[in-house]
Amino acid sequence: MESSPARPVNGEGPRHHSGDRLALLAAEFDGVHDVWRSAMGAVCLAEPEAVRAVLGNRHGAVVETSDFFHNRHGVFGPRSAQIAIGRAARELMRRHLDAHRGELPRLVAERLAPHSEWPDAGNLLVLRHLREVLLHREAPAHLHRTVEAIVARAVLAGARRRHSAASRLLFRRRALRALHTEMCTRQARLRQDGGGAGPRDLVDVVVDGGGPTADPDDLVEVYLSFLFATVGSIGFALGWCVQLLGTHPDRAAADPSWTVREALRLWPVAWLFARTPSRVQELGGTRVTPRDRLVVCSYLVHRHPGHWERPDEFLPQRWATGVPDAAYLPFGHGPHTCAGATVTVRLLEDLVGLLSRDWRVSVAPHDGDGPQVGPALAPPRFTATLSLPDGCPERR
Repeated sequence: MESSPARPVNGEGPRHHSGDRLALLAAEFDGVHDVWRSAMGAVCLAEPEAVRAVLGNRHGAVVETSDFFHNRHGVFGPRSAQIAIGRAARELMRRHLDAHRGELPRLVAERLAPHSEWPDAGNLLVLRHLREVLLHREAPAHLHRTVEAIVARAVLAGARRRHSAASRLLFRRRALRALHTEMCTRQARLRQDGGGAGPRDLVDVVVDGGGPTADPDDLVEVYLSFLFATVGSIGFALGWCVQLLGTHPDRAAADPSWTVREALRLWPVAWLFARTPSRVQELGGTRVTPRDRLVVCSYLVHRHPGHWERPDEFLPQRWATGVPDAAYLPFGHGPHTCAGATVTVRLLEDLVGLLSRDWRVSVAPHDGDGPQVGPALAPPRFTATLSLPDGCPERR
């Protein structure tokens, strides 16, 4: 979850336009010069060793930051609190997946069959499956409605276009006020009982990790990062898996883990990371200074022709014999690698395995739609059809 950038509650969902940064960077990258000064004014990196040096912050090469815990003041901290929050969130998610794995077949049948509209369908399925991780069932009803509204207005791809600026601003104030109040309530509870019962949901995880004296507004921002990283990033990754399965039916029998890894290679949801050099230095033969902005593009690293055979093709079988680890970083790299990577991959593999085993998946793209490019890389709009394989009994 670390690698997914937080976004404000203002309807700024992923968006696509002809001049987007992805298209520009892809056009500039020639597969040879993999550290270069882009026309957009940044120093771009697609060379795996340079990328790992920057994201791993070897020798303090860049100003220390966090994509996930970044907030209006800089970075939520201290680092010990970040680590504690990440561990607790991962354990909470793992327990939930263990307890509710058996619900997935029914959820897929109810939510996706026979037809579903993507990428929203992926986000909403994840929201439904993880709703008790996001908010425990006894949380106030109005807060559950607020979280669902945040997803609808700020997480789903294209959400911004569906609401006016005035409406977005009004909703932002209302949503942040509701979350602020809940953080204060949970902090008061923490002061009373010390949090000994363990976290019931991600709000408790954030409050327990931040402590009873943390700024409630900072806690709200961390919680929103979790909301975007779970419902947004996992939902979009699932969308890419479904889109690739539906357009390559001959590869639907591949091991689900291969399919998930290949989807994350071709279409990393967290596709762009920004850093600032801490001093004058050379990266891949390019001189940079603290005045520069470094941009790590995992999308290009994952398609680097010097590290991948047939890099633009969907080839799940490439994962049967290993992978060049240096050129694969769908969850970032270094101390701020996504804390929830293992549980994210597990959920995706469970869902992909279920879809490829129990259903025949086909997709119909919407005319003219391409990847929806924003802080997250979301799939294009498409309609998925789930039908029963020949000889399978009808599900009820």
